[in-house]
Amino acid sequence: MQNAEQGSAGPLNGSDLHIGIVQARFNESITNALAEACVAELQALGVQPGNIRLVKVPGALEVAVALQAMAESDEYDALVALGCIIRGETYHFELVANESGAAVTRVGLDCQIPIANAILTTENLEQAVARQTDKGRDAATVAVEMALLLENL
Repeated sequence: MQNAEQGSAGPLNGSDLHIGIVQARFNESITNALAEACVAELQALGVQPGNIRLVKVPGALEVAVALQAMAESDEYDALVALGCIIRGETYHFELVANESGAAVTRVGLDCQIPIANAILTTENLEQAVARQTDKGRDAATVAVEMALLLENL
């Protein structure tokens, strides 16, 4: 059994990969931190800066349609979804969290492209801040690992 940090063929090497990132602007201080950590980790894994494309959309519900457009372009080996949904006083949190998550998954399955979903769903701002850097890095690692895995399947 392979170690998750080693991927399907040894240490993760994203030097030949093209990665697309869709960042929701809502809760932008959090999503900017997610994006910065994600891009830094992608580069640490060997993905060339010119092979990383970051686009921004208004909120979490708009992430999937941008992911779909990127997936359908056939330019990317993997995609990353970044956003932050913080619980409020209404049912809106559940709606946005559930629908955005389902839509991201559906795009990945329909388009047969790995998508690392780092749309945070937290109870409060403090939880989001505590997760923003680690989840951005994790998303980058997942994107590279899954792209390499699918190349070998």
